[in-house]
Amino acid sequence: MPTITVNNADIYYEDSAPNDHQKPVIVFAHGLLWSGRMYDKQVEHFKKDYRCITFDFRGQGQSQITKDGYDMDNLTKDTIGLLDALDIDKCHFVGLSMGGFVAQRIAIHHPERLLSLSLLETSADAEDPKNVPQYRKLMKAIRWLGMKRVSQKVMPIMFGSTFLQAKERKADRKAWLSMLQSNRKGGTVKATTGVIDRKGVYEQLGSIQTPTLIIVGDEDAATPYDKSERIHFAIDGSKLAVIKGAGHTSTVEEPEQVNRVLGEFLDKIEGWY
Repeated sequence: MPTITVNNADIYYEDSAPNDHQKPVIVFAHGLLWSGRMYDKQVEHFKKDYRCITFDFRGQGQSQITKDGYDMDNLTKDTIGLLDALDIDKCHFVGLSMGGFVAQRIAIHHPERLLSLSLLETSADAEDPKNVPQYRKLMKAIRWLGMKRVSQKVMPIMFGSTFLQAKERKADRKAWLSMLQSNRKGGTVKATTGVIDRKGVYEQLGSIQTPTLIIVGDEDAATPYDKSERIHFAIDGSKLAVIKGAGHTSTVEEPEQVNRVLGEFLDKIEGWY
């Protein structure tokens, strides 16, 4: 099982071409309560032309649950540490939701590490104060009842109605519900706390000069369209794409649309270098 110790945490990662130093690199950063598995369809699609790297943030997926270090700035240090350990100088970086919080910080503080920036279903602001009590209540339920008992309430936050209601996606829903239920209690609570308590970076977005793509599902209830539009207007020259029939986990719900939009963006970027 490939793990690298960075910033005092054992981080699990997967590398589609560890010995290929010619292909351009795409690094994928996942959202809260998931793992690098949420990019399975993207890795499958892009690995022919790119070296694709997924990893699990500390406390999530198969990475170590540490005592602390779950704030977004520290997760950014983890990510830069992983790039250093894998000897990756520059990469295309894709971040969804929480992964997007980290991606924005990399673009602001470590722009020299990026060839491009793709932000999916994310926000540049601190957590809306109106949502915090709900999330605190959810964490309390997870702490006392476990993830399995609350997972059905989380599914409509993570997925749009099209995915949740489609009869032909029943097997997919079952698989992702099972993955959600497999979250470890301690790591989930710590990671969720890091997301709830995060600081906004909106005021710093104007400094980003990295070519940027912003993607949002038209059924995303967790970070709706206006959050993405706000980022789009703040980052000069950025592109904004809407994925039809997708909620907060578009890479799973509508992978073909995401792959097409991301692929077209990357093709243009590759032409610049």
